[in-house]
Formats: sequence, C-alpha cells, structure tokens
Amino acid sequence: MSRSRPLQLLAAGLSAGLILAACGGSDEPFATGTTGGNATPELATTTLNGSGATFPKAFYDAAIDGFGEVQPNVTVNYGGGGSGKGRTDLQGGLVDFAGSDGLVKDEDKAKFKGEFVYIPTVAAPITVSYNLNGVNELTLDAETTAKIFQRDIKTWDDPAIKALNPTATLPSTGIVVAHRSDGSGTTENFTKYLVKAAPGWRLKSGSTVEWPADTQAGNGNAGVAQIVKSQAGAIGYVDLSDANTQQLKYATLKNKSGTAVKPTLEATTRALDGVELKSDLTYDPLDSAAAGAYPIAAPTWVLAYKSQPDKAKGDALKAWLTYLVGDGQKLAEENDFAALPPSFTDRAKTAISTITGPG
Repeated sequence: MSRSRPLQLLAAGLSAGLILAACGGSDEPFATGTTGGNATPELATTTLNGSGATFPKAFYDAAIDGFGEVQPNVTVNYGGGGSGKGRTDLQGGLVDFAGSDGLVKDEDKAKFKGEFVYIPTVAAPITVSYNLNGVNELTLDAETTAKIFQRDIKTWDDPAIKALNPTATLPSTGIVVAHRSDGSGTTENFTKYLVKAAPGWRLKSGSTVEWPADTQAGNGNAGVAQIVKSQAGAIGYVDLSDANTQQLKYATLKNKSGTAVKPTLEATTRALDGVELKSDLTYDPLDSAAAGAYPIAAPTWVLAYKSQPDKAKGDALKAWLTYLVGDGQKLAEENDFAALPPSFTDRAKTAISTITGPG
C-alpha cells in the first residue's frame, strides 16, 4: 500500500465526521437554518396560523410575503383581532403564534398550555391623530392629552390646547374621542404612557379601560383611524402605519425633557437607546428620557410555545420567527416600523433556538 493511501482514508473519515456534525444529531429536533441571510433548507409543506395585535400587522403582512419567497412550502396566516384575542387564541391552542403589544399578566400565565417565549419583532410610534380643518400642526403634552381622552377638555379652543399652540387658529369645534373597542396592546401602551407621564390621568391602564360614555369605539387600529378620518373634530390613538395609510394628521408630543417630537421612526429608535431588555426579552420604551425620543414608542412581540408537538410546524415556526428578526427587519422601515437593534435581535435568535419539538 502506498504511503498516500492511509492519508486518504484519514481525510475521508474526517470529512464524514464534519458532515455528520454539520447535520446535527437526534438531540436537535428542528432544522436550524435561519432565513436570516444564510442559505436555508427547504421545509416541509405546512401551515402556520397566527392572530393578535393589529399594531404590527402591516409589517407582518409584508414579512409573510417575503418569507413565502424563502420558504414556498410554508403558508403563514395572520388574522389580527387585537392583542387580547391573540393571547386568548394561543391559550386555547387555536393558533401557532400570537401577536401582542402587551405582556401576559401573572395571573393569566396558568391559562397557557405550557411555557412560552416573547420574541420582540419591531417598534413603532403610537400617533395621536386628529381631524381638524385648517390646523396642520398641533402640539400636545401628556397632561393635555390625558384631559382630552378622559373628557376634561371637550372643545378644540380650550385654553390648555391654545397655550401649547399659540399661533394656531383653533376652532370651537367639539372634540370626538376615538378609542379601541377590542382588547388592545395599542390601548395598553397608550394608557401606560399616560399613567407614567400625566399625573392627572384617572382611567388607569390596560388592554381595555372604562372610557367615558360619550366617546366612540373602533375595531383595530384601522377602525380608530377610520373614525378620525370620517369625523370633523375627532382625535384618536393610531399606529403610524394605519395613520399614514388613512392620510391622517398627527400631533407633535412633548417628551419627558419637554422637547416637542414628531412620531417618526428615528425618534422611535432613539426611545430604545438605553432601554433594558429583560431576561424574558420584554422591555418598556414608553416615556423615554433619551434625547430626541418620541414619548409613545411602543414595542410588540410574537408569543409562541417553547414545546411544539409537531415537527413540521416546529421547523416552520422557528424559521418564521428567525426571519422576522433576521432578513425581515429590512422590511420594517418601508412599512412604517423601526427595526430593532442587533442587541435585541441577537438575543431573540437565541430564544428562538430554545423552541423544541416532539420527544
């Protein structure tokens, strides 16, 4: 035998070992290809269903299209319906993932069918949108906003609004307050901001609150946006994407330092500066003290169970979630959302890797 023959056998053995190591063993129930910039194995044909927050729906819809180009065998459906519906649907096993702008209360965690993960996806400003003819620029602060939405201020020429807008011609038009009818993370973040920033806010915070009887309710962000668009004198809290879709005007808000800031993606990104990302990947950018931060910069998450009973769905779910925090981030800005910083998305990918499957 020539001296080169043993070397060839050794090289072949090492190559085989490397191939097996790259493929993974039986302890890894799901494919780990990520759709985050690297080549990804084509997944088995399956369908993922989700429901929940309407706040990020425009981003999720765009991401579903993008993911479909990467994984054509996987169908992803996202039905909206509000954060409360998404959490309830996930509790009942009606969906594979839930969109939520708010966190699960401690007393509700036992309702879920096992441990779940929070995967942060994007952030965006909640606008205070309004319909007031002849007033194209409007500045508000937290206290005045609180008084408007709890009906202490009922006309647009109120002295408190005039003081913030001395050069504007404010009519005596009555204010029509629009809010969400469904359990909503947008409502939760808007009211959490007012609890933080407006000492006079009385309606507390939550995905639903007891609004005054003379206010109007719309389903989803789009429903609130439609009320604002259709009624003179209306005001409502609406995500930036739906506000822009409906071509609404929105107020500039004074932040924690007293600086008037428009609801832009740049100002939303600034609100994330210095925010603590907790061990469960939850965080709170509301009423940020960061320079130039928009005060109602809102987070949103996808919730999914850590233990998946079906391998095909589990593979697809991990790939879908990884796409959202990977290549999907490139779709954020064009759909009126702020992409998350790498420090957030890197930790999100680690959390996704903890999702396991049968056995």
